[in-house]
Amino acid sequence: MNRADKEQLVAELKEKLAGASTLYYTDFTGLNVKRMTELRRRLRKAKVEYVVIKNTLALRAAQEAGLVTQELHGPTGLVMSTDPLAAAKVLADFAKENDQKPVVKGGLMDGRAIDAEQVKKLAAMPSREQMLAELGAGLQSPLAAFVGALNGLLYMFAGALDALKTQREGA
Repeated sequence: MNRADKEQLVAELKEKLAGASTLYYTDFTGLNVKRMTELRRRLRKAKVEYVVIKNTLALRAAQEAGLVTQELHGPTGLVMSTDPLAAAKVLADFAKENDQKPVVKGGLMDGRAIDAEQVKKLAAMPSREQMLAELGAGLQSPLAAFVGALNGLLYMFAGALDALKTQREGA
């Protein structure tokens, strides 16, 4: 690869990194072509981009994008996403199915460095939709109880009025 191609590759990667809020570094050693293709397919479905690039070029692009990066060793794949949970979940699920591969080395989230343990914690979090559903259920429960209490009071009031009516008709 000549210098101009490398510069163009770094510029393209820098542009992608600028649009992503999350960057994970993975070691894909031990994955064959079929598994790598499946990983890329799952990441693409989750609107996550996966790039395999030389470590020096990746570091140069990250530094030019203004990101603080860690030193990279060995084969590295970059996972770039605007949704940190989606990317972490896809990586964790795929690793469970494939002998803990790819291995997450670390990454960046909103410009701050995170380690592999933090990525695992992100993967264990419920999705945005699930958290919103739990919040809605939590908000609905007290309101439903309040409506039930008001309904009971109305029935008691209606019963008292009916009893008063019956008493006055009998007198």
